[in-house]
Amino acid sequence: MIAAVNILFSITSSLGNILILIALRKVTSLHPPTKLLFQCLAITDLGVGVTSQPLFATVLLTDYRNVNWSLIGNYLSLIFCGVSMLISTALSVDRLLALLLGLRYRHVVTLKRVRIAVAGCWLTPLVTALVIFLTRGKIFPRMLTILIILSVIISVSSYTKIVLKLRQHQTSVQENVHQGMAKAGGVPINLEQYKRTVVSIALVQISLVACYVPFLIFLIGHLGDYSIPNYVFFLVSTTFVYLNSSLNPFLYCWRIKEVRQAVLGTIKRFCSCPS
Repeated sequence: MIAAVNILFSITSSLGNILILIALRKVTSLHPPTKLLFQCLAITDLGVGVTSQPLFATVLLTDYRNVNWSLIGNYLSLIFCGVSMLISTALSVDRLLALLLGLRYRHVVTLKRVRIAVAGCWLTPLVTALVIFLTRGKIFPRMLTILIILSVIISVSSYTKIVLKLRQHQTSVQENVHQGMAKAGGVPINLEQYKRTVVSIALVQISLVACYVPFLIFLIGHLGDYSIPNYVFFLVSTTFVYLNSSLNPFLYCWRIKEVRQAVLGTIKRFCSCPS
């Protein structure tokens, strides 16, 4: 049953994120560095759907007879899911900087700097996977737990700061927009578009936290317990982690109008190809 669910989600994750990557190429309303972060998130989710989740389902179907495939799947999951989590955290920090820097945001948050940040998001899980491999998995739960908790803390802190700043500057922002002016260090002029983007990224982050919390509970409280209930909880919590890669494309389509229109246009063109 769990294997069948993971096979289904791997298909939806793969197709959904391919559509999102095609759609993002056509979207021009997003700031290029922000769009790059969305593209990287879709790539990592695609990696989960194409590699990690099918391997997980295969291992379940073969009853762990192939230990090598199981280990490969675990390391791929650590890398892709780790990068996905860090990219989501980077998106929350990106929205906070957009609020704090105002008109200076486009000069400070450049493509070059975001590419460096993305490289760091990839390097961290790769180094983590290497350290876990060299220590033969002895520090696996500690490192993964620390990585998840730090990401959640940074994201929650960023969104809390955003909410407090928006409330603090709401009156002054409305006056600036009415007068057609904005201070260099203030909130961006297009406040409504900014809020929509923040809500979209917040929903992606909430989805990620909701899907990762069961696995975090497993890491903290159940690792080392080889009972059947604990094994079932591990399978279910891991499936929830993979589920996040299928949910993100739907959240993009639901919240970002331009992405939704581009996805629908791509589907229509694909369906009309035979005629």
